[in-house]
This record gives sequence, C-alpha cells and structure tokens, in this order.
Amino acid sequence: MSAVPRSDKPAGRFRRMFDRLSSSQEDLESEELREDTKTTGCTRIGDCRDRQIVTVTGTLRTVTLRPRAGVPALEAELFDGSAALDVVWLGRRSITGIEPGRKLIASGRISMSRGRRVLFNPKYELRPLGRE
Repeated sequence: MSAVPRSDKPAGRFRRMFDRLSSSQEDLESEELREDTKTTGCTRIGDCRDRQIVTVTGTLRTVTLRPRAGVPALEAELFDGSAALDVVWLGRRSITGIEPGRKLIASGRISMSRGRRVLFNPKYELRPLGRE
C-alpha cells in the first residue's frame, strides 16, 4: 500500500475538529497562545533576535526571586506557544500581579544570556483576568 500525501489546501471543518480532539492539552494551549500573539500584533518569541526591540505576549510559567550580582531580581519565564524567554526585573523582590499563569504584554530589548532570550526591566501590561 502506498501512502497518499495530504494536500496543502486548508483543512475542512471535520478535519479541524478531529485534529483538535486528538491533540494534547499542551498543544491546544500553545496554539491558543500563538493565536493570541497574532491578534495582539506582537512578535513571536521564537522569531526574536539578539538586541532586537520587541513587544511580546504570553503566559508566565514560573516566577522566582533570583539575585543577580548581589542585587535582588524577580525573574519570570514568559511562553507564547513558539518559545520562552526570561523576563527580569532588577532590584525587585516582588511585583503585584506577576504570578504564574498570568498573561502579559512586555516590551523592551532582547538580549541573550546563556543561550536564552532575556528581557531586562521591560515595560509591561498585565492582561485582564477572565480572558483565559
């Protein structure tokens, strides 16, 4: 038997429904985050380059207090469905509203640290709760 390749035409309603039902929860959440990035007009984290000024959006996965060079630093991992980046607020021990699971939009200049994308002291906007 030979495998019939799928055409590149858009999938029908039944195919999309079947794909959605057979996808894992993580895949569905990643797809939703990628769609959110498109609708807000933000740059996908996976497309960000070193020293580029960007506006990104996503969900905070983790939030930790991690001192850098003896200075307190609040560090969070922001994920948008394509990739993750670290958001770091230097000199801060906590920020109201910055917690795992919260969605936000952050703007600033990307830098690379140990092979990971990092935004230091970005401008940010917390997304309203309940839009999840």
